[in-house]
Amino acid sequence: MKLERRAWVAETSETLVQRIATATTEQSSTDVFARLQALAEENQSIHERECFNLNPATNAMNPRAEAMLASGIGSRPSLGYPGDKYEMGLEAIEEIEVIAAQLSAEVFDARFAEIRVPSGALANLYGFMAICQPGDTIIVPPASIGGHVTHHGPGCAGLFGLRILEAPVESDGYSVDVEGLRALALAEKPALITLGGSLNLHEHPVAAVREIADAVGARVLFDAAHQCGVIAGRAWSNPLKHGADLMTMSTYKSLGGPAGGLIVTDSAEIAERLDRIAFPGMTANFDAAKSAALAVTMLDWRDFGQAYAAEMIATAAALAEALAERGLPVFTARGRATQSHQFALEAAAFGGGQAASRTLRQAGFLACGIGLPRPAVEGDMNGLRLGTPELVRWGMRVADMDRLGGMIADALSGRPDPAAVAQWRRGFDRMRFIHA
Repeated sequence: MKLERRAWVAETSETLVQRIATATTEQSSTDVFARLQALAEENQSIHERECFNLNPATNAMNPRAEAMLASGIGSRPSLGYPGDKYEMGLEAIEEIEVIAAQLSAEVFDARFAEIRVPSGALANLYGFMAICQPGDTIIVPPASIGGHVTHHGPGCAGLFGLRILEAPVESDGYSVDVEGLRALALAEKPALITLGGSLNLHEHPVAAVREIADAVGARVLFDAAHQCGVIAGRAWSNPLKHGADLMTMSTYKSLGGPAGGLIVTDSAEIAERLDRIAFPGMTANFDAAKSAALAVTMLDWRDFGQAYAAEMIATAAALAEALAERGLPVFTARGRATQSHQFALEAAAFGGGQAASRTLRQAGFLACGIGLPRPAVEGDMNGLRLGTPELVRWGMRVADMDRLGGMIADALSGRPDPAAVAQWRRGFDRMRFIHA
């Protein structure tokens, strides 16, 4: 039996899937295992020796945290509360869970932390379920300012049956328009207003949105999937302290932890609802090894987070400047490229954001597209998203950004030099801002 061809999947993707599936059925188990080993090594080579990762949606994990994932913890169940587990012999895992939750609460200055979340997308679903009922109205950032699919119809919000309205946006701020949002909220009486997205260039008006939410009896969810690192590092204001009822996030992006999700809140009411969604509701047994890796990650943030966040932001600004100086169309909002660890290029001149990403991939750079409030690019995205979390983790500094910007500009201009890129990349072989 081989995987059946899926008519609803794009032909390019499904052809690749079928080719790999067919090869797998024709190989011995020994050969498949060898292939898996080779692919793991290839992936490491791509990300750690051949390419500079410009994608702000990924990062490198502390090897000590990575070791926790392979320690055998994750093969054990963890059903129930610490001190009252269903299975016996989980005393060590119980303590790991508490340590991870405590450190997460400490780093984000929150009263409660829910660590039993498989992903950032599911963190949003848990948040929607804790606050809303199917049929409720929510107001969310549109894709043109980085609003994530989980807040929209095809994602968690739509699948949960919420009525979704897009917030009006600032013409020059890459964020929601406060007065437009106020008028919409007063007219529609949403149960929830969300902020944050896949590209965040400047701080969002959390306090103003809190005022609007209070006027209509709504809650506020801040999606920090991308901004969690700069918030943890105190480089951006903490949304919880400006009125967000809860903050959701991925733990592997700017945070640099294991793949998974995290929710923090100061509300006991919301924390209790999240708790019941996680157990006995939707998570039940979960990956305790991920909790251990998350705890190591949070120790890194406790001790090195402020320096790491500051360096990410400084390098992002320097790289944006280096690209602008070479004539590349750096997107600006409020008169500057970014006050964050990420920024964007307007990508129409390169055929779109994904087309530009494919061009950069051949030159030894990893990136991806993003939506911008600019004219659409048919068949592609109109922006190219760039960021610095992994660059900084591997030791790049502000002083390196001019040279890096030159290489990126050359690649986008049809003058790639992947050998030179790989040679330079191999010089960055030690991680910074971690407990080594």
